[in-house]
Amino acid sequence: MTVQSIAELITHHAFFAGMRPEWLELIADCGRNVVFRPGEVIAREGDRCEAFYALRRGRVAVELYAPGVGARTIQTLGDGAILGWSWLFPPYLWKFDLRAVETTHAVHFDTSCLLPKCESSPEMGYDFMRRFSGVMSDRLEATRLQLLDVYGRPEGTHGTA
Repeated sequence: MTVQSIAELITHHAFFAGMRPEWLELIADCGRNVVFRPGEVIAREGDRCEAFYALRRGRVAVELYAPGVGARTIQTLGDGAILGWSWLFPPYLWKFDLRAVETTHAVHFDTSCLLPKCESSPEMGYDFMRRFSGVMSDRLEATRLQLLDVYGRPEGTHGTA
């Protein structure tokens, strides 16, 4: 088994595709490999968000807690997904619970290490925000489709954004 560096691992991750090699090296310095076991909580809603994760293998449930109902899975993410954008926006708190559904391998990025690098290189910071905007847009669309599936849409109505 060949051990790969963080830089090598993220080079093959879809989120980082096409990113400048010198930026990948800077970002990789803030990353480390992590493994989550089935059922393990990765993040809790309301906790301080000081990291994001690039999933390599496995599946993670994005859960929302509803009083009187309990935890509900609103989305399940797998290989190639990115978890966590709350580190970008005050008050920097996780918005959902994240729980490993199966053994999950990921790269954990320490955002206290990464944020100063993005701020000192506005071009890299912009590229990061553009990429995270795509992740957020994809999640919003998936949530919209899930809501349509659950609640339906009255005939003759069309939503636009």
